[in-house]
Amino acid sequence: MAGSEYPARTAVSTMYADPLARLIEELSKMPTVGPKTAQRLAFYILRLPKEDAERLSQAILDAKAQLHYCSVCFQLTDVDPCAICSSPTRTRSIICVVEDPRDVFAMERTREYRGLYHVLHGAISPLDGIGPDDLKIAELLHRVESGDISEIIVATNPRVEGEATAIYLARILKPLGVKVTRIAHGLPVGGDLEYADELTLAKALEGRREM
Repeated sequence: MAGSEYPARTAVSTMYADPLARLIEELSKMPTVGPKTAQRLAFYILRLPKEDAERLSQAILDAKAQLHYCSVCFQLTDVDPCAICSSPTRTRSIICVVEDPRDVFAMERTREYRGLYHVLHGAISPLDGIGPDDLKIAELLHRVESGDISEIIVATNPRVEGEATAIYLARILKPLGVKVTRIAHGLPVGGDLEYADELTLAKALEGRREM
């Protein structure tokens, strides 16, 4: 009714009791979580023993309270500098530049890279109003200028925004006398040529190496 003091109830809130409806609606705000997945998660949480549910809620609160960005590389951490930046076993002359903190974990899973990291927290995207000043690029330049850095590995994602960011970084870093490299993009291990798109095949050719 027009002018009613009560907010309109959603389909979820009319179907379930209010506490359950609120839980489902909050869960559905998460990335890649649709209404059906949110409902499944909500019912799973309700089936948990009280102690497990309390540990889950406390873990969320602790993560929000204790995690912050490293003052050096801007990776998520609970200590500053982070464990990677302060590790004496890492190669300190190489920095791998990534877009998101999650990318650091992806690189670490390879167990191949032993250098340092720098998280940009995004990529250049004029259509979204994101320029170089909105990213941690100035901080990267400061690290290169003040440290003994020999190589910057640009590991931004292989899409338009990531490529634009890689090109921009190469342009501003090379005059500083540092080697700038780009990770190769191409066919996944176990993939078939016939199912690969043109861009993937082109990147595979560009990233070829002598055998």
